[in-house]
Amino acid sequence: MPQIAQLATTYSSQVFWLLVCFGLVFFVVGLGLLPKVTTTVDQRDKQIADDLAAAEAARAAADAEEEAWRVAANKQRADAQTLIATAKAEAAKATDAALAAASARVDETVAAAEARIGAARTAALGEIEGVAAEAAQDIVSRIAGLSVSAEQAHGAVKGVLAHG
Repeated sequence: MPQIAQLATTYSSQVFWLLVCFGLVFFVVGLGLLPKVTTTVDQRDKQIADDLAAAEAARAAADAEEEAWRVAANKQRADAQTLIATAKAEAAKATDAALAAASARVDETVAAAEARIGAARTAALGEIEGVAAEAAQDIVSRIAGLSVSAEQAHGAVKGVLAHG
């Protein structure tokens, strides 16, 4: 094979050009591209660290704001409970006063009604005594044939009603 025979004559020139190309690539990449990549990576790392610090500060501020809101909400809740308790107490006092006034009016009405009932009862008893006395006079005169005076009949009816 002729390619193998030529290898010895072209070997040194191929190694030379390989080293020249490798050196050229090394210097272009090492001196041209690598510093740019390294700078970009460092900037990116710095930006990430700054963003994380800003996020941590924002979280701390949000936590502080939330705690302040909770304290304010608890204070407002306690104030509302105090207002509710005060309103309930005032409503209870007003209700008690209204109930006392209504109870007094009911008691007055009941007392007046009891007085009217008592008067009506006395009047009814008086009428019953009168009717009973007339009935007793009539019964005695029809059954016994005797004549009884109105005063005697009233006295007898009163005696029977007093014992009855």
